[in-house]
Amino acid sequence: MEKYLENAKTFLFEYGPNVLYALGLLIVGLFLIKKLVKFTKKIMSSRKVDITLQNFLINIVSVGLKLLLPVAVISKLGIDTTAIAATLAAAGLGVGLALQGALSNLAGGVLIIVFKPFKIGDLVDAHDELGIVKDINIFTTQILTPDNKRVIIPNGTLANSNIINYSAEEKLGVDLTIGVGYDEDIKQTKKVLLDVLKHHNKVLEEPQPSVNVEALADSSVNFAVRPWCKVEHYWDVYFGITENCKIALDKAGIEIPYPHSVEIQKRA
Repeated sequence: MEKYLENAKTFLFEYGPNVLYALGLLIVGLFLIKKLVKFTKKIMSSRKVDITLQNFLINIVSVGLKLLLPVAVISKLGIDTTAIAATLAAAGLGVGLALQGALSNLAGGVLIIVFKPFKIGDLVDAHDELGIVKDINIFTTQILTPDNKRVIIPNGTLANSNIINYSAEEKLGVDLTIGVGYDEDIKQTKKVLLDVLKHHNKVLEEPQPSVNVEALADSSVNFAVRPWCKVEHYWDVYFGITENCKIALDKAGIEIPYPHSVEIQKRA
Protein backbone atom coordinates (compact mmCIF):
# COMPACT_ATOMS: atom_id res chain seq x y z
CA MET A 1 0.00 0.00 0.00
CA GLU A 2 2.81 2.37 0.87
CA LYS A 3 4.38 1.64 -2.51
CA TYR A 4 1.16 2.46 -4.31
CA LEU A 5 0.72 5.66 -2.31
CA GLU A 6 4.29 6.66 -3.08
CA ASN A 7 3.76 6.02 -6.80
CA ALA A 8 0.52 7.99 -6.72
CA LYS A 9 2.24 10.84 -4.92
CA THR A 10 5.08 10.85 -7.44
CA PHE A 11 2.61 10.80 -10.35
CA LEU A 12 0.58 13.61 -8.80
CA PHE A 13 3.59 15.88 -8.31
CA GLU A 14 5.09 15.01 -11.70
CA TYR A 15 1.99 15.11 -13.89
CA GLY A 16 -0.58 16.90 -11.76
CA PRO A 17 0.41 20.45 -12.83
CA ASN A 18 0.32 19.44 -16.47
CA VAL A 19 -3.12 17.85 -16.06
CA LEU A 20 -4.47 20.97 -14.34
CA TYR A 21 -2.85 23.17 -16.97
CA ALA A 22 -4.37 21.09 -19.78
CA LEU A 23 -7.79 21.14 -18.10
CA GLY A 24 -7.57 24.90 -17.71
CA LEU A 25 -6.51 25.24 -21.34
CA LEU A 26 -9.53 23.16 -22.41
CA ILE A 27 -11.97 25.31 -20.41
CA VAL A 28 -10.42 28.60 -21.51
CA GLY A 29 -10.18 27.35 -25.11
CA LEU A 30 -13.86 26.46 -25.27
CA PHE A 31 -14.73 29.84 -23.76
CA LEU A 32 -12.55 31.70 -26.27
CA ILE A 33 -13.95 29.71 -29.19
CA LYS A 34 -17.48 30.65 -28.12
CA LYS A 35 -16.49 34.33 -27.86
CA LEU A 36 -14.65 34.23 -31.19
CA VAL A 37 -17.66 32.69 -32.94
CA LYS A 38 -19.93 35.42 -31.52
CA PHE A 39 -17.44 38.12 -32.52
CA THR A 40 -17.14 36.71 -36.04
CA LYS A 41 -20.92 36.62 -36.39
CA LYS A 42 -21.18 40.21 -35.14
CA ILE A 43 -18.56 41.43 -37.62
CA MET A 44 -20.24 39.68 -40.55
CA SER A 45 -23.66 41.00 -39.51
CA SER A 46 -22.33 44.57 -39.28
CA ARG A 47 -20.91 44.22 -42.79
CA LYS A 48 -24.22 42.79 -44.01
CA VAL A 49 -22.78 39.46 -45.13
CA ASP A 50 -25.46 37.14 -46.50
CA ILE A 51 -27.07 35.19 -43.62
CA THR A 52 -26.57 31.90 -45.46
CA LEU A 53 -22.84 32.54 -45.83
CA GLN A 54 -22.67 33.71 -42.20
CA ASN A 55 -24.06 30.45 -40.84
CA PHE A 56 -21.86 28.34 -43.09
CA LEU A 57 -18.61 30.15 -42.21
CA ILE A 58 -19.44 30.19 -38.49
CA ASN A 59 -19.99 26.43 -38.57
CA ILE A 60 -16.64 25.94 -40.33
CA VAL A 61 -14.80 28.16 -37.79
CA SER A 62 -16.46 26.52 -34.79
CA VAL A 63 -15.85 22.93 -35.92
CA GLY A 64 -12.28 23.65 -37.05
CA LEU A 65 -11.24 25.28 -33.76
CA LYS A 66 -12.89 22.54 -31.70
CA LEU A 67 -10.89 19.95 -33.62
CA LEU A 68 -7.59 21.80 -33.05
CA LEU A 69 -8.18 22.43 -29.33
CA PRO A 70 -7.79 18.77 -28.21
CA VAL A 71 -4.43 18.59 -30.00
CA ALA A 72 -3.20 21.63 -28.05
CA VAL A 73 -4.52 20.14 -24.79
CA ILE A 74 -2.79 16.81 -25.42
CA SER A 75 0.52 18.55 -26.16
CA LYS A 76 0.37 20.26 -22.74
CA LEU A 77 0.18 16.84 -21.12
CA GLY A 78 3.68 16.13 -22.42
CA ILE A 79 2.49 13.69 -25.06
CA ASP A 80 4.30 13.80 -28.42
CA THR A 81 1.74 15.13 -30.87
CA THR A 82 3.85 14.17 -33.90
CA ALA A 83 2.92 10.52 -33.52
CA ILE A 84 -0.68 11.50 -32.85
CA ALA A 85 -0.76 13.66 -35.97
CA ALA A 86 0.58 10.78 -38.07
CA THR A 87 -1.98 8.43 -36.57
CA LEU A 88 -4.79 10.92 -37.15
CA ALA A 89 -3.66 11.40 -40.76
CA ALA A 90 -3.76 7.67 -41.38
CA ALA A 91 -7.06 7.35 -39.59
CA GLY A 92 -8.36 10.36 -41.50
CA LEU A 93 -7.65 8.64 -44.79
CA GLY A 94 -9.56 5.57 -43.70
CA VAL A 95 -12.41 7.61 -42.28
CA GLY A 96 -12.48 9.71 -45.45
CA LEU A 97 -12.94 6.60 -47.56
CA ALA A 98 -15.63 5.35 -45.19
CA LEU A 99 -17.41 8.68 -45.07
CA GLN A 100 -17.54 9.53 -48.74
CA GLY A 101 -21.20 10.47 -48.31
CA ALA A 102 -20.33 13.03 -45.61
CA LEU A 103 -17.59 14.52 -47.78
CA SER A 104 -20.05 14.68 -50.67
CA ASN A 105 -22.45 16.58 -48.41
CA LEU A 106 -19.68 18.97 -47.41
CA ALA A 107 -18.83 19.60 -51.06
CA GLY A 108 -22.53 20.08 -51.78
CA GLY A 109 -22.76 22.65 -49.02
CA VAL A 110 -19.83 24.57 -50.51
CA LEU A 111 -21.51 24.52 -53.94
CA ILE A 112 -24.77 25.82 -52.48
CA ILE A 113 -22.96 28.66 -50.72
CA VAL A 114 -20.88 29.59 -53.78
CA PHE A 115 -23.55 29.40 -56.49
CA LYS A 116 -26.53 30.35 -54.27
CA PRO A 117 -29.39 28.46 -55.94
CA PHE A 118 -31.36 29.49 -52.86
CA LYS A 119 -30.86 31.24 -49.54
CA ILE A 120 -32.41 31.17 -46.08
CA GLY A 121 -36.02 32.35 -46.25
CA ASP A 122 -36.63 31.27 -49.87
CA LEU A 123 -39.62 29.16 -50.88
CA VAL A 124 -38.20 26.17 -52.76
CA ASP A 125 -39.24 22.83 -54.18
CA ALA A 126 -36.16 20.66 -53.70
CA HIS A 127 -35.86 16.86 -53.75
CA ASP A 128 -39.69 16.61 -53.86
CA GLU A 129 -40.01 18.78 -50.74
CA LEU A 130 -41.80 22.15 -50.87
CA GLY A 131 -41.14 24.67 -48.10
CA ILE A 132 -39.20 27.59 -46.67
CA VAL A 133 -35.42 27.23 -46.26
CA LYS A 134 -34.75 27.62 -42.52
CA ASP A 135 -31.04 26.83 -42.29
CA ILE A 136 -28.06 25.76 -44.40
CA ASN A 137 -25.42 23.88 -42.42
CA ILE A 138 -22.13 22.27 -43.42
CA PHE A 139 -23.69 18.93 -44.29
CA THR A 140 -27.45 19.48 -44.47
CA THR A 141 -30.16 21.99 -45.39
CA GLN A 142 -33.36 22.34 -43.35
CA ILE A 143 -36.70 23.11 -45.00
CA LEU A 144 -39.94 23.96 -43.17
CA THR A 145 -42.97 22.61 -45.05
CA PRO A 146 -46.38 24.36 -45.16
CA ASP A 147 -47.70 21.92 -42.53
CA ASN A 148 -44.83 22.90 -40.19
CA LYS A 149 -42.69 19.80 -40.68
CA ARG A 150 -38.91 20.28 -40.58
CA VAL A 151 -37.25 18.33 -43.40
CA ILE A 152 -33.48 17.79 -43.27
CA ILE A 153 -31.92 17.11 -46.68
CA PRO A 154 -28.22 16.21 -47.23
CA ASN A 155 -26.42 18.91 -49.20
CA GLY A 156 -24.88 16.33 -51.53
CA THR A 157 -28.38 15.25 -52.56
CA LEU A 158 -29.51 18.85 -53.05
CA ALA A 159 -26.48 19.76 -55.13
CA ASN A 160 -27.40 16.98 -57.57
CA SER A 161 -31.17 17.58 -57.62
CA ASN A 162 -33.49 19.82 -59.59
CA ILE A 163 -34.38 22.86 -57.47
CA ILE A 164 -37.30 25.19 -58.09
CA ASN A 165 -36.79 28.50 -56.29
CA TYR A 166 -40.11 30.32 -56.13
CA SER A 167 -38.47 33.28 -54.37
CA ALA A 168 -35.87 33.95 -57.07
CA GLU A 169 -38.14 36.64 -58.52
CA GLU A 170 -40.31 39.15 -56.67
CA LYS A 171 -43.48 38.00 -58.45
CA LEU A 172 -44.87 34.50 -58.59
CA GLY A 173 -47.49 33.06 -60.92
CA VAL A 174 -50.16 30.61 -59.79
CA ASP A 175 -51.66 28.34 -62.47
CA LEU A 176 -55.15 26.96 -62.00
CA THR A 177 -57.07 24.86 -64.50
CA ILE A 178 -60.84 24.97 -63.93
CA GLY A 179 -63.31 22.99 -66.04
CA VAL A 180 -66.96 23.89 -66.74
CA GLY A 181 -69.68 22.12 -68.70
CA TYR A 182 -69.90 22.26 -72.50
CA ASP A 183 -73.33 23.89 -72.26
CA GLU A 184 -71.96 26.94 -70.40
CA ASP A 185 -71.30 30.25 -72.14
CA ILE A 186 -67.56 30.74 -72.66
CA LYS A 187 -67.61 34.55 -72.53
CA GLN A 188 -69.70 34.62 -69.35
CA THR A 189 -67.45 32.04 -67.69
CA LYS A 190 -64.31 34.03 -68.58
CA LYS A 191 -65.90 37.20 -67.17
CA VAL A 192 -66.89 35.50 -63.90
CA LEU A 193 -63.43 34.00 -63.39
CA LEU A 194 -61.64 37.20 -64.36
CA ASP A 195 -63.76 39.21 -61.89
CA VAL A 196 -62.64 36.81 -59.15
CA LEU A 197 -59.00 37.53 -59.96
CA LYS A 198 -59.48 41.30 -60.16
CA HIS A 199 -61.27 41.50 -56.81
CA HIS A 200 -58.74 39.51 -54.80
CA ASN A 201 -56.69 42.05 -52.84
CA LYS A 202 -53.44 40.07 -53.14
CA VAL A 203 -53.53 39.47 -56.89
CA LEU A 204 -51.20 41.89 -58.69
CA GLU A 205 -52.38 44.20 -61.46
CA GLU A 206 -49.06 43.74 -63.27
CA PRO A 207 -48.55 41.25 -64.82
CA GLN A 208 -52.25 41.29 -65.62
CA PRO A 209 -54.27 38.25 -64.54
CA SER A 210 -55.73 36.26 -67.41
CA VAL A 211 -58.39 33.65 -68.15
CA ASN A 212 -58.25 31.64 -71.39
CA VAL A 213 -59.67 28.44 -72.81
CA GLU A 214 -56.94 25.85 -72.30
CA ALA A 215 -58.44 22.61 -73.61
CA LEU A 216 -61.62 20.92 -74.78
CA ALA A 217 -61.51 17.92 -72.48
CA ASP A 218 -63.68 14.81 -72.54
CA SER A 219 -66.34 16.17 -70.20
CA SER A 220 -65.45 19.83 -69.71
CA VAL A 221 -64.14 23.02 -71.23
CA ASN A 222 -60.97 23.77 -69.27
CA PHE A 223 -59.98 27.36 -68.50
CA ALA A 224 -56.43 28.41 -67.64
CA VAL A 225 -56.73 30.85 -64.74
CA ARG A 226 -53.51 32.88 -64.25
CA PRO A 227 -53.20 35.22 -61.24
CA TRP A 228 -49.86 36.75 -60.16
CA CYS A 229 -48.85 37.66 -56.64
CA LYS A 230 -45.91 38.42 -54.37
CA VAL A 231 -44.01 35.40 -53.12
CA GLU A 232 -45.19 35.81 -49.53
CA HIS A 233 -48.84 35.85 -50.67
CA TYR A 234 -48.61 32.67 -52.74
CA TRP A 235 -50.63 30.41 -50.45
CA ASP A 236 -53.34 33.05 -49.85
CA VAL A 237 -53.85 33.35 -53.61
CA TYR A 238 -53.41 29.61 -54.19
CA PHE A 239 -56.25 28.65 -51.87
CA GLY A 240 -58.31 31.85 -51.97
CA ILE A 241 -58.74 32.00 -55.74
CA THR A 242 -59.67 28.32 -55.93
CA GLU A 243 -62.42 28.77 -53.35
CA ASN A 244 -63.67 32.07 -54.77
CA CYS A 245 -63.87 30.65 -58.30
CA LYS A 246 -66.11 27.83 -57.08
CA ILE A 247 -68.33 30.27 -55.17
CA ALA A 248 -68.57 32.67 -58.13
CA LEU A 249 -69.38 29.89 -60.61
CA ASP A 250 -72.12 28.55 -58.34
CA LYS A 251 -73.57 32.05 -57.90
CA ALA A 252 -73.62 32.59 -61.67
CA GLY A 253 -75.26 29.19 -62.24
CA ILE A 254 -72.27 27.85 -64.17
CA GLU A 255 -71.79 24.14 -63.62
CA ILE A 256 -68.55 22.33 -62.96
CA PRO A 257 -69.35 18.94 -64.53
CA TYR A 258 -69.25 15.65 -62.66
CA PRO A 259 -66.88 14.26 -61.73
CA HIS A 260 -65.83 17.67 -60.38
CA SER A 261 -62.37 18.41 -61.68
CA VAL A 262 -60.26 21.32 -60.45
CA GLU A 263 -56.60 20.75 -61.24
CA ILE A 264 -54.13 23.07 -59.60
CA GLN A 265 -50.52 23.46 -60.64
CA LYS A 266 -47.76 25.84 -59.72
CA ARG A 267 -45.81 28.07 -62.04
CA ALA A 268 -42.84 30.28 -61.19
